[in-house]
This record gives sequence, structure tokens and C-alpha cells, in this order.
Amino acid sequence: MYTPLPGTTRLAGAAALLFLAGCAKEAAAPSTAAPASLSTTSNASAVPGTMMQGFYWDVPQSTSGQTWWQVLSGQASELSQAGITAMWLPPAYKGAAGSNDDGYGVYDRYDLGEFNQKGSVATRYGTLAQLQSCISSLHGKGIQVYEDMVMNHFMGADAQESFTYNGTNYNVWTSFTYPARANKYSTYQWHYYNFNGAQQAPNNGWYQWNPWDFQPYNNGDAYDNLMGCEVRYADQNQVNETIKWGNWMTTTLGLDGYRVDAGKHMLTSFLNSWFDGVKSSRFAVSEVWFNSVSELQNYISATGGRTSLFDVPLHYTFKAMSDGNGSWDMRGLEFAGLTEADGVHSVSFVDNHDTDNSGGLYSPVVNLKMLAYAYILTREKGYPCVFYKDYYNYGLGAQIKTLNLIRQAHAYGAGFEYTSVDDADVYAYSRAGDASHTGLLVMLNDGSSNATKTISSPFKNATLTDLTGNNSSTITTDANGSASFPVNSRSYSVWVPKPTTSVTFNINYSNTVSGQNLYIVGSTGQLGSWNTANAIQLSGAAYPNWTVTIPLTTGIGVQYKYFRKDGSGSILWETDPNNSLTPSGTTQTVTDTWH
Repeated sequence: MYTPLPGTTRLAGAAALLFLAGCAKEAAAPSTAAPASLSTTSNASAVPGTMMQGFYWDVPQSTSGQTWWQVLSGQASELSQAGITAMWLPPAYKGAAGSNDDGYGVYDRYDLGEFNQKGSVATRYGTLAQLQSCISSLHGKGIQVYEDMVMNHFMGADAQESFTYNGTNYNVWTSFTYPARANKYSTYQWHYYNFNGAQQAPNNGWYQWNPWDFQPYNNGDAYDNLMGCEVRYADQNQVNETIKWGNWMTTTLGLDGYRVDAGKHMLTSFLNSWFDGVKSSRFAVSEVWFNSVSELQNYISATGGRTSLFDVPLHYTFKAMSDGNGSWDMRGLEFAGLTEADGVHSVSFVDNHDTDNSGGLYSPVVNLKMLAYAYILTREKGYPCVFYKDYYNYGLGAQIKTLNLIRQAHAYGAGFEYTSVDDADVYAYSRAGDASHTGLLVMLNDGSSNATKTISSPFKNATLTDLTGNNSSTITTDANGSASFPVNSRSYSVWVPKPTTSVTFNINYSNTVSGQNLYIVGSTGQLGSWNTANAIQLSGAAYPNWTVTIPLTTGIGVQYKYFRKDGSGSILWETDPNNSLTPSGTTQTVTDTWH
């Protein structure tokens, strides 16, 4: 079972304040360990988790004199306060281009910024000591750490090797002996027989001397030889070594989970062995870039549910919404992606380092991006991932923080799609809440005009406000939970019921005969909106004392009166003036006198 890191319980407090205030160069146990809900204590309600991808392509090697590890370390506190519960770190090991390498051009997986190799001691992101300090800072603020595990290939060999295979002579860079590391941490060296081939032929082609580990599948979309020196995982030696390395990384860095790079380019049986030998109860998500829910589901089946997957089809749905820029049919968001089909194994995201960067997977969500974030951060299913560049570089941090704190305080209970309400411009979705949380209603509008939708929400006789601040209206629902909910053009709203006070009304009244009862009615929907047909009957079990307990919106003043009604429907009102009350606190008791 997943155990939260120290400090996780503070996240619920931050959310409560809001309540009260109003991949590699291509995109990346039987359970995946449950980070979508982070249990704060064994008896407390789960806090919905949100991870952040803590980097983007070519992050600065120095920012105001700080390495990337130091930058992330300095942001741990503010990200914790924003409800970020896990951080996906970039590949932390030395790449073939040294300090210029983003880490995906793997040279030495045991060099985390400790050895003078490829022209530097530090990686692009800093030194080992700075990395460990960064992780300590994140852990200290209750943020889990997931490391990007690149296991498909190596690059930047130390020497060439000459050999003959099936009558063909080869002279390729495949000798990885790591002389500067001098066998520290591992004596394992890599040579041509550890690989199937290398991308070193003319015109960026391949030399191949062993069979590829597997035949291409999904119409050739998944294939073995991606880049560099392609590791031969059909050989158990490489499997054993990579499991050993995975455990070393986990222990050295105190990892809580993993992002597996280029999953569809590695032998699936190897990955299953790696998960079984390394992951334990930790979280794992794999980059398997299939734009098909069924293909992702097939992969989940092939891996026995050992790993979550990024919801690529949902990303492309957001991309279509973005490109439509108001002309796309918002009903396409209904039941969308792997997130709806298998939320337990889905990591939802809007953009990542690959979709944002020029290359084969370039597909940025440019327009209406916050509508996409409102979707993933309020949904019942899936484990949302926030992109660092969206949060900081593109200036969306304040809005994402607000949504994420709404998520932690209110995104609980069953989700519901309003298929009869949605149209080409407006999409609506609700969470019903649970015994400790209110739930919410999210509305997205990509149209050029403000819109209003009559919706039967889960919130009966409730007063709701838009906690995003995008709409200043106050909405009151009727006894069926129905009301007209507005949403501004090209905007989003998250409607949340205001907190309630459980008010007990007491009144001493003896002027009744058999068949007569006392009722209370008042100025709000919770009190019947002055409609005697919706009035609330008091109990006379302790006659002549009558009592009833009613949840009323905290801080909203109400007026009310009592009346007596007999079996024929005849009514006797108490005289003016109306009684008045402003509910406060969790519970409140009122004792009135008939007048």
C-alpha cells in the first residue's frame, strides 16, 4: 500500500483555505501504486494527487547562477502550497554531450553528476550533491519524486570495436568502459554483443548484427531500433544489469516512482521483469505514444497492469480543441481518452516536453489551454500531470494553482457527464462530493459568446460560487439541484457549493390539536423560498416543543416564519416581522417564540 511522504497532510490545509475564501526525443503492479489519491492518514479522505513534469527541452544550464536542481529545490515550497504532490525529474545521468545533454542521449547511467566524463562533472542539471539536495527539498515538502528512466539505448561510446557477424565486418562505436568512473558502483561494461545494432551507418542509418528484440507491431508504430546503440534485452545479462541499476538509482536517490522512456521501443517481457524487480509498490508511468485507446489498453494488458500510461489520445483531443479555436465541437470531450476508459492506469496531460518542442511529436495546445487544465484537474479519473513550462514560462501558474487547490478541496465523488446539456460550445461535468467534501460542477466554453445552461446538479438547495474567479455570479439551486449556470466566452468556471451550517430550530407552541403541525418556510431554497408547498415540517415528538434541523448556507442571511397547518390545508401564520438569521459555524441552535 502507498504511504505518503512527510508533509502530505499540509496539502489539505492549503486547499481548505481556498474553500473558505471562496520524453525521450519522442513522447514517454499489477497495480501502479495509487498516486491519483494520496492518503493523508489511514482514516482521512484521500487527497487527489497531481504530478508536475519538472523540466522541458533544453532547460537553462544556469539560471541566475543556479543549476536546474537548485532551481527546482527553491520551488519546492511554492509547488507544495500549489498542491503539487509529485515531481517528474529529467534523466539525471551523464549523456553523450556531457553538460549539454538533456539526458536522453545516455552515456553512463551510474554518473549522476559525480565524475569528469564527456567534458564535465555536472550533468546539464547539476551535480549529484545538488540533485540529492533537490530531492530532499521536495521530500521535505511532501512532494514525491519520479525519475525518468531511459533504458532503450546508449550513446557516446568510449571506443570503437571491430568484429564480424554473418560474414559482415563492422567497425562501430560500441565500447562503454567508463574509465573515469573506474568501476565505482558497477563493474558492468557494454560492448557490441550487448546491443542489437547501432545508428551509425551513412545517412543516419543502422548497422545491425543481432536480431531486433521484437517485430514491429501496431502497423509499425512500435519498433525496436529507436536511436543510439540499441540494448539487446533478449539477453538476460542486460536484463539483470538494468534491474540492478534500477534498484541502485532507487536507493541512491530515494525514488518514489518512475517515468519509463520509450516504452514501445523495448521488449515488453524485459519491462515486466524490470517492474517486478525494481518497482515494488512505487508508482510507474510509461511513455507509449499510441494515439489509440485500444492500443494503450492492449499495452496495459501486455504489461499486466504494472505501469500507467500517458493519455496520448486525450492530448490530441485537446490539440483538436486548440486548433479549432472555437469551431471545434466540445462534445468531443465526453468520455474522452484512456482517462475515461481506464482511469487507474491513465496519466492525463495537456502538453509535455515533446509536444511543446519542434520534432516528430510537436503538437502544442496553444489556444484555450486552461480549458484543458480545468478538464484534467477536476475529473474523477486519471492522474493529472502539469507541465513546468505551462506553469512558469507561459504564465499559467496562478490559474493552474487555483484549479489544483479546488481539486484538492472539492474534486471528490462520482463524476457525471451532461450529454443532454453539452453542445458545440459548452461542456459540463460534475463531481457529486462525499461525506467530507462538497463536489463541484465544471463548465468549459470555447465559444465567442457567454453561455448559460440549465443543469440538474448534485447540489440540492445549495448556493454555489465560481471558485476560479472567472464568474462573479452566485447561483442557488432548487430542491432538485437545478439552476441556470453561466460560463463566460472562451473561459471556464468551477461552481462549488458554499459551506453549510447545520441549524436546529426550536419553538415552544401548544396551540394545536390532533392533525395540526408546525412548519417553517423562508427566503432561500433551503427554506422553501416562501413557497408553503416546499415548507419543512417540524417534529412535535417533545410537544409542546417543536424542532427541526436544516442545513443552511454559512454566512448568507435568511428570513423565515413558522406557520400551523391542519389536515385540510388551512394555514395560520405567525405575525410580522419575519425572523432573521445569519448561519455561522458548523452547527447552530436557534430558539424562537411564536409571535
